[in-house]
Amino acid sequence: MKIFIARIVLCLALVGWSLPGSAHKQSDSYLSITQGAGDVALAVQWDIALRDLEHAIGLDIDANAAITWGELKQRQAAVVDYAKSHLQIANVAAEERHECPLQFTQMLVDDHVDGGYAVLRFSVDCNTRPAQVEVRYSLLFDIDPNHRGLVNIRSGEDSHAAVFSQSSSVQRLSLASAQRSSQAASFIVEGIWHIWQGYDHVLFLLTLLLPAVVLYRERRWEPRESLRDSLLDVLKVVTAFTLAHSLTLTLGALGWVYVPTRLVESAIALTVFFGALNILRPVVRERRWLLAFVFGLIHGLAFASVLVDLGLHGWNLLLALIGFNGGVEIGQLAIVAVAVPLMYASRSTTIYRRVLMPIGAVAVACVALYWFVTRAFT
Repeated sequence: MKIFIARIVLCLALVGWSLPGSAHKQSDSYLSITQGAGDVALAVQWDIALRDLEHAIGLDIDANAAITWGELKQRQAAVVDYAKSHLQIANVAAEERHECPLQFTQMLVDDHVDGGYAVLRFSVDCNTRPAQVEVRYSLLFDIDPNHRGLVNIRSGEDSHAAVFSQSSSVQRLSLASAQRSSQAASFIVEGIWHIWQGYDHVLFLLTLLLPAVVLYRERRWEPRESLRDSLLDVLKVVTAFTLAHSLTLTLGALGWVYVPTRLVESAIALTVFFGALNILRPVVRERRWLLAFVFGLIHGLAFASVLVDLGLHGWNLLLALIGFNGGVEIGQLAIVAVAVPLMYASRSTTIYRRVLMPIGAVAVACVALYWFVTRAFT
């Protein structure tokens, strides 16, 4: 009874801790900068999540947790002022810099994979046709330091992408030629941060790694004697997870597979929950790599949501896809490189086998169950 009560208390404490993780997809906005053939003015479209605008300036006038088109229209002036105060574009040529004022033209709404977005359209007059612009982006960084601005730059038939973050809030973007290397590098970094900040991905990976250095015998966990066997188990699990999420990431980013974000996020919470249960009551033992592969397919669909709404095509989509997936793998390998040696070194201790694994599994299961409920029903 004492153990049961302790686990209930632990669940309640972890539910409170897990509040920030209730939504999987991190905060992104989508900025499109288009230069028509022969045009001096740039066309800018900025898609900003309604939930982010609600946090920043308030949109839900009647406080009923549902933002309507009427409420958005009433707050249009505030939305436009807020957006314009966090985006500056300048025409830069040689050492000269000329500000390009944003002229608001239209506001619409659109649905992205993670919900409703306000679509703001601006005309940006640079007096002369710019070959390079300097963009200063600061949306939401004071509220959410992990926010990202995903930018698609189009000039004639050419296009390329960039990523704004708090550490790279000022960038010079070429309108004359594609910046392939910088685009790939941006998405590699984005992939690394996405896996590190995706607590559900990290917890699922840990539920697969924790049993890699032990064996379940006579209803209890015992340490593996061979480092080779532990590393082989880790290799199988990580390889299966990598192949699976790379497959669905590619299919999702190319638009060949689509599953609503709410379903994907809810399913990911369940993968974490069942991963934890498999530690408490091991059902899948020798073929955990198969579990990693099947559940990895779901995680890949979540990774794809970062690229789906950016609207890239051709080589630009391929570069972003390769860079982002490569970044995810780098971030994942970094976690494995840190976690596995620590796990192997402590595998023989009572704390690891009889405290860390059962209590850790209960903790992860409680958090995952909370995530599932909030993602599926709110």
